[in-house]
Amino acid sequence: MSGPDVIVCGAGAAGLAAAHALGGLGLRVLVLERRAVPPAIAKGELLQPESIGALDGWGVLPALTAAGVEALSRVCVRDPQGAPLLTLDYDTLTGAYRRMAAVAHPTLLRALAEHLGPTVELRRGVRVVEPLRNGGGRVNGVRVADGETIHDIPARLVVAADGVSSRMRTALLMPARRRRYGHRLVAFDLAGVPVADEVCAYRGPHGVRLVYPLPGGRVRLYAQVGREEFRGGTGDLHGWADRLVADTPALAPLAEPLRASLERRQLFALYRLDTTASAAPGFALVGEAAHALHPVAAQGLNGAFGDAWALAAHLAAAGGIEAAAVDRALRGYTRERTARHTRTASLAHGHARMLTGTGGLPRLLGSRTLRRTASDPRPTVAALAGAMDDLHISLTPS
Repeated sequence: MSGPDVIVCGAGAAGLAAAHALGGLGLRVLVLERRAVPPAIAKGELLQPESIGALDGWGVLPALTAAGVEALSRVCVRDPQGAPLLTLDYDTLTGAYRRMAAVAHPTLLRALAEHLGPTVELRRGVRVVEPLRNGGGRVNGVRVADGETIHDIPARLVVAADGVSSRMRTALLMPARRRRYGHRLVAFDLAGVPVADEVCAYRGPHGVRLVYPLPGGRVRLYAQVGREEFRGGTGDLHGWADRLVADTPALAPLAEPLRASLERRQLFALYRLDTTASAAPGFALVGEAAHALHPVAAQGLNGAFGDAWALAAHLAAAGGIEAAAVDRALRGYTRERTARHTRTASLAHGHARMLTGTGGLPRLLGSRTLRRTASDPRPTVAALAGAMDDLHISLTPS
């Protein structure tokens, strides 16, 4: 590749989605990733219909389906004994995509990386040191560390997809409000027990327990834990698992697979991040670099893929990659994604409060949200699923 039009910093789901969307416009895209090997982490596994539509539009869906996905027909909130409290049925949706899908995160990253377009190059093991700016403050490339070599790479547009702690966003002093939730999630990969084709959230006295199937006959279990649980040593893990099943009896069929997977658990701190702008001259944020939400609403991939789709759509409408056209596109991108994120953040926060409150006012407010949603779940299903048709701009090369 000669000099790139666009540099994407980060080869997670958001960065690879941006590379697909922008490469689809015929732009020369260079993706830089500091890790030599993608991490095997229990996140980014739930694809909403909007995300499935984006993958289909980028030509990745057939390969992903061949590699293994689980179709999910509903989200169900249940009490600790398993009685349903709220069902969000995706069959109520209209359009071509009326299911969620569960996919192992490494499988998703591999499918995205292996089917990048001919104008996209992915380089691993390269660390982005800082953004470059011209005399007017416009971002016009990046400085990178490639082994022992430090050098600069110019570009017309730089896209930061480097996560909630984005070094690129921080380097440019872009305002962001980052708040940590008062609990964490611990994830387990279980085998040997079938579960229904749904995302099941058990709402119990110690918070949410989330269960859904993964390809290959596996099951994902997330459990809410306090900030200090598992800190400074794991203690009696089997005793903890016994207490988990005792306070959520519906999980009894998962007890033995849970005990077998205790040493392979993954623990996650949870953040909410809001930015006042998704772009600056010559520069755009996508995915968790721009906005992070509580994962119980399963909007992480939806937000990242929506960012990528919208950024490409506005660039296509701007009609070029010159500075004036890029900045016109970035202004439209910021307006659209800020409005969309405001709606999505409200939805995700409401669901987090509904499922994770463990006492007092948070539990009361969560119960009210649950009753209000149960009275007419259809708008919530539509909001969770997303709507690609709110982007009325064709993604075709100019």
